[in-house]
Amino acid sequence: MARHTVNLVTIVAEGVLREQLLAELLELGARGYTVGEVHGHGSSGISGQFWSGAQIRIETLVAPAVAERIMEHLQANYFNIYSVIAYNSEVSVVRADKYM
Repeated sequence: MARHTVNLVTIVAEGVLREQLLAELLELGARGYTVGEVHGHGSSGISGQFWSGAQIRIETLVAPAVAERIMEHLQANYFNIYSVIAYNSEVSVVRADKYM
């Protein structure tokens, strides 16, 4: 079975950003995504939205260049204003043509 390396970009953000982030991911070149409601605690403590379940995790599998665009976009537009974290990992997949 042939495997290919792609990038997994994971974003954890305030739920109020859901629709905006999803639209921007597609504009930046992602072909799809997975979204889930999450709860957690980080360096800034527990947000007031934590208890209302209003935090999301978005995952998308993309080409390295798209991952870089997404990370740059998040840094420029979200990190200093909203409770958003993001990380990028290389992962091995089959059917890479679905993601790139």
